[in-house]
Amino acid sequence: MTNSNHEKKIIYLLLLMLLMPLCLMAQSKSTFEIKDGHFYRNGKVTPILSGEMHYARIPHQYWRHRLQMMKGMGLNTVATYVFWNLHEPEPGKWDFTGDKNLAEYIRIAGEEGMMVILRPGPYVCAEWEFGGYPWWLQNVKGMEIRRDNAEFLKYTKMYIDRLYKEVGDLQCTKGGPIIMVQCENEFGSYVAQRKDIPLEEHRAYNAKIKQQLRMPVSMCLCSLPTAAGCLKEEPPGELCRQRMGKVILRT
Repeated sequence: MTNSNHEKKIIYLLLLMLLMPLCLMAQSKSTFEIKDGHFYRNGKVTPILSGEMHYARIPHQYWRHRLQMMKGMGLNTVATYVFWNLHEPEPGKWDFTGDKNLAEYIRIAGEEGMMVILRPGPYVCAEWEFGGYPWWLQNVKGMEIRRDNAEFLKYTKMYIDRLYKEVGDLQCTKGGPIIMVQCENEFGSYVAQRKDIPLEEHRAYNAKIKQQLRMPVSMCLCSLPTAAGCLKEEPPGELCRQRMGKVILRT
């Protein structure tokens, strides 16, 4: 065998060795659950040390570096909102490219050994325009946002269905880094403020959004359900250790 052929064979074997772990990672599935006051990843107690970093607020060229910095701080999880109006600036016109490539952001987090908590709203607040809602919702006849309203729920379902196409395969149950999904945001305070809306309607809306996400449990790490079936914010502490449940986007 010539030196040239020998070198090629060595290079081929090295490439194969590098690719094998990636293939195994892509094919492997994992489990995540909360029981006995602990988080369990693949059956092992796993503390969640999470930081908030929103993909849309950082140029995509810097995503990996920023995630590496988070990991360097000792964190093992990144939480991010999903901004509906960022991805659907006009009705039916979707954009998940460049700085809006949410799936790529999540994949990079996984490559860097980070778990992901996804917060898709549909209302996110986040000091973001219209709380993440597309501006054009206001022009839809019969639309009443954040209520048990047929027109509103029709559009939230289209948003969630489209989002699932992007990130559904990145759940930990399918080999990805997404371990939890949060339904809605700051809904307890909204219920407290909107006393003009009947409590039963708040409950119905909350239940329908959870159903659209196909979530067996409405989960916000340090929250308790209120009488409306929504979430009451509480400070971290014993409550975080007592919460039990499992959240998936869809099966």
